[in-house]
Amino acid sequence: MGESITEGTIINWLISEGDAFEEGDIILEVATDKVDNEVPAPASGTLVKTLFQAKDVVPVGEVMAILEVSEVSNASAKKSVPSSTVETSQKIEKDKRPRATKLASVANTQFVSSPLGKSDRASLFFSPLIIEIAKTHHISYEELARIPATGNEGRLRKSDVFQYIEDGRPFQFAQPIQQDPTAYRIPQLKFDKGKGKVIEMDRMRQMIADHMVYSKHTSPHVTAYVEADLTNMVNWRNANKVAFQEKHGERLTFTPLFVEAVAKAVKDFPNINASVDGSTIIVKENINIGMATALPSGNLIVPVVKNADTKDLKTIAANVNELSGKARENKLGADDIKGSTFTISNVGTFGSIMGTPIINQPEVAILALGIIKKRPEVIETENGDEIAIRSMMYLSLSFDHRVVDGFLGGSFVRRVADYFEQFDVNRKI
Repeated sequence: MGESITEGTIINWLISEGDAFEEGDIILEVATDKVDNEVPAPASGTLVKTLFQAKDVVPVGEVMAILEVSEVSNASAKKSVPSSTVETSQKIEKDKRPRATKLASVANTQFVSSPLGKSDRASLFFSPLIIEIAKTHHISYEELARIPATGNEGRLRKSDVFQYIEDGRPFQFAQPIQQDPTAYRIPQLKFDKGKGKVIEMDRMRQMIADHMVYSKHTSPHVTAYVEADLTNMVNWRNANKVAFQEKHGERLTFTPLFVEAVAKAVKDFPNINASVDGSTIIVKENINIGMATALPSGNLIVPVVKNADTKDLKTIAANVNELSGKARENKLGADDIKGSTFTISNVGTFGSIMGTPIINQPEVAILALGIIKKRPEVIETENGDEIAIRSMMYLSLSFDHRVVDGFLGGSFVRRVADYFEQFDVNRKI
């Protein structure tokens, strides 16, 4: 290692305890504050024991693993070496050596490999030993990428390459897939991550991150916005919330009223209550409304009001209160968060005027409800136009443009707003 490097972090063990390896096979990956490095096997043998685990920080010179050597390099083939240890100091200035370089430099032509087994990403990177073998035998990147890999996580091993050569190089004349010069390519950017507190994502946050990225990659999102006058709903709820709780034993928040109206609109436009399966659209029979809810940990979860279109306001309120209570106490069960067919996200709870929500896969739309805010509005009365203080809200519907077009998306969110605005102020509790 370089003189300025005092420690390294183990990224991943590519060989497990008890597994055999050959000289040059990559045993583990180590990260320093300068570069990520691959540690090759000094000779063929077996990994007896790992002394550190992935993500452990190891000082330079510390023994990381115990190896049982069964075969040494050609230069010392006549010597008998019973065992060996891998040390951090053995990296031989690896921070100065290129990391698992792509074989694009081996051939002048640019190639793109075809899908290759376990891990496409892993199979597109090769150790320096593999690269040297490829150079010696004039194996192009395209050809090398097609060789079946038997190493951990789809890594190509020295024995794989020699076996391929022994088999007569069946992919030697495979036609490369030329890159389309007009196709979009992900730019290879190296961002300065800066310095600061490093926080490890918990399992739920990792799942949320994966789900959000997956949704954006899967569904072409389009967002439609409408404005709704909730004055009648707000006035009715404020006038009846105490009596409602006394009569039914349930708190009356705005959420049950929103769920009720959305369920009615979904029933009016059943194609919004769907999911995509390949080239088919599945229109769901049940209307199950998911409610995006923040957990005490700051993570997000979506409990579900099942068959919301068949329930009265009292039952919906009871369901909403029960699910919200379970979420606050981290007591939601698997059945509580399963089966959603359409999701709402009340971003107004945090003071947001509106939002552009990400679709909860495999659904095809999600509705964000902004803050209810009083402001002066021009309204029509018997005496003509007048300015009055009204309780207004912005609604934003993100929908999957693969199956939901502007007409359906716009009509649906407008219908939700109509149900909000046409709330019956004489409704009995």
